[in-house]
Amino acid sequence: MTARLPVFPLATVLFPGLVLPLHIFEERYRALVRHLVGLPEGAPREFGVVAIQAGWEVAPAPGRSTPGGGDVTLHEVGCTAELRQVTELDDGGFDIVTVGKRRFRIADVDRSSAPYLTAQVEWLPEPGGTDEIAELLAARVIAVFRQYLGLIRPDPEEISEQLPEDPTVLSHLVAATAALTVADRQRLLAIDDTAARLRAELRLLNREAALLRQVRAVPVPLSELASPPAPN
Repeated sequence: MTARLPVFPLATVLFPGLVLPLHIFEERYRALVRHLVGLPEGAPREFGVVAIQAGWEVAPAPGRSTPGGGDVTLHEVGCTAELRQVTELDDGGFDIVTVGKRRFRIADVDRSSAPYLTAQVEWLPEPGGTDEIAELLAARVIAVFRQYLGLIRPDPEEISEQLPEDPTVLSHLVAATAALTVADRQRLLAIDDTAARLRAELRLLNREAALLRQVRAVPVPLSELASPPAPN
């Protein structure tokens, strides 16, 4: 099944279920928000968020050039953002709150029929029902993720929050929360199978935890980083 969506390129990856607040200041995206707000009651107020592969998401100002502006290259897989809250600002811009809803793959991008990009997309499957392998992997991911959080958050109270037990929801939360690169997050978003995504996250979390432990194992005083070495 395919659909046509407005597309918002960003330097980040959105996952289903995750909150994404945005400050809308460009006129083309103000037009997008006005379009969504003006849809009939009950119509889905969604646009596609797609991570930028190359280029820049801000259009150049008149008479100026922006590196990559107007020639943005997008990743193939994105996630829709459902509009939940809109605050119109005095300057005509908007502060909006969105929530990631469903993944899609871009089939074709239209750069001319609207002020903003639109794309023909195909919806990607989301697993349903019970998957024993995914549930076993989820328990392992929770354990490793808590260890990872303990390395990056010095306050134990910050890691006491309840993590979701649903394997798919957990996989999206971990992908969005861990300090990963856009490339790592994009690869996780593109994985259709929850168990495969959790396996990939176990590898990434173990990698990141090992790096953090290695860095902490050889502490360097800040004073040494801020001043030249003393003469022998």
